[in-house]
Amino acid sequence: MNNVANRKVICDALVDIAKYDKDIIVLTSDSRGSASMSEFAELYPEQFVEVGIAEQNLVGIASGLASCGKKTYVASPACFLSMRSIEQIKIDVAYSKNNVKLIGISGGISYGALGMTHHSLQDIAVTRAIPDIQVLLPADRYETKKMIQELYKSDIPAYIRIGRNPVEDVYENEDFDFKIGRANELHSGNDITVIATGETVRIALDAAIELEKHGIECRVINMHTIKPLDKEAIIKSSKETKGIITIEEHSIYGGLGAAVSEVVVQNIPVKMQVLGIADESPISGNSKEVFNYYGLNSENIVKIAKEMLFSEN
Repeated sequence: MNNVANRKVICDALVDIAKYDKDIIVLTSDSRGSASMSEFAELYPEQFVEVGIAEQNLVGIASGLASCGKKTYVASPACFLSMRSIEQIKIDVAYSKNNVKLIGISGGISYGALGMTHHSLQDIAVTRAIPDIQVLLPADRYETKKMIQELYKSDIPAYIRIGRNPVEDVYENEDFDFKIGRANELHSGNDITVIATGETVRIALDAAIELEKHGIECRVINMHTIKPLDKEAIIKSSKETKGIITIEEHSIYGGLGAAVSEVVVQNIPVKMQVLGIADESPISGNSKEVFNYYGLNSENIVKIAKEMLFSEN
């Protein structure tokens, strides 16, 4: 069963948890369908709250329930959740340390054809700048399931960003270690490092496989947690490889690339290239079209890696 949407995996995981924990509450903003939460709503109607298109109220209600001991999971389009509700996220969730898990669905350019109003390309930047909230992006269905299970054990607020469409598997099965704040090295290599997050991890792996054909050993790091960031993995790669490429479905400002750069420049400076969406109103199109337009593909990673390794500058 390849190519499964992460939003479906989240619903399945919460359905399983809710069987034995009646404090689990799922809240949506007229988004139960787009969040794949319809099954949860049908099975546990008393643990489901539909707020309607009112994202600020959505976060406020979830925070209020959490302050009364409930474990609340908010599922809403990332573009609206991370922008329209950012004050509530900052004050009601993070500052108040309420156990709210914010699930930004259809993140990045999942709503590509709808244009900039529906893109969420600043959400990592703004949420990682808020104290006392974790920021995570799973790569595939296996990691999504493990992430939800780990977050359930924690009472720390979190923002989880997922895409809308089915994604190709990164892991072969669930037999791998997952720890919040600890990156996973998915491909070994000492020539170049590619650090990716979310749905771009598969692209990084494909690039590493192609680079192998050219005799280049590429290390691939899945930075599934942007905050807390695994600084040790970044410093290790800075010491052991000749350059770092980051790739993300986010603005080139403030996201994974910025977070990695902050660590690199303060510890072990090395050649770096940040791949993301340029500082402009992005083009409209499906995900593949937009990714290719901005060079978020394995071919561009291969090209940049060769330039980094063999350029005289």
